[in-house]
Amino acid sequence: MGKQYKALKPQDIEFIKKQKLFYISSCSDKEVNLSPKGYDTIRIIDENRLVYASYPGSGNRTHRDAVNDGEFTLVFNAFEGGALIVRIFCKANVIGKEDGKYQEYLSLFNINETLIRDIFEFNIYAVESSCGMSVPVMEYKHERNELKDWAKDMDKRDKLEAYKASKVTPIDLKKI
Repeated sequence: MGKQYKALKPQDIEFIKKQKLFYISSCSDKEVNLSPKGYDTIRIIDENRLVYASYPGSGNRTHRDAVNDGEFTLVFNAFEGGALIVRIFCKANVIGKEDGKYQEYLSLFNINETLIRDIFEFNIYAVESSCGMSVPVMEYKHERNELKDWAKDMDKRDKLEAYKASKVTPIDLKKI
């Protein structure tokens, strides 16, 4: 049922482009992080690279794990149509504003730059596809705008940049 290979195939790329939800899992010698992601925030550069534009939110373990050479798995699964799961195993680089790729990657998205927390470049070293027959069929209705609205409001009140900077520091689980 499952197949493993080194790079995205054309059918994987088409499948990923249609998904409204995906997951990022990461770890860098701390707890494993798993986060669902929505919005139009992922772009396929080629069969070995993806770019992800991250909105601000609670914590920023993706950033922590990227700068600490952590491991990443991105998961895309079908909720409509035929069953399928595509897992992408990769390493991540944080692309900062000083990086020459930043403006190039930012131009791939229709997002106000101030609302972006980080841009990540994922370098793929393995891909796995599997049946996904146990994933339920669900209907997509619409995206939630609460995070975008919150970020826009924080930006209007000149609080967004300070908030983003405060979330770069890893969460200390011993303090909670």
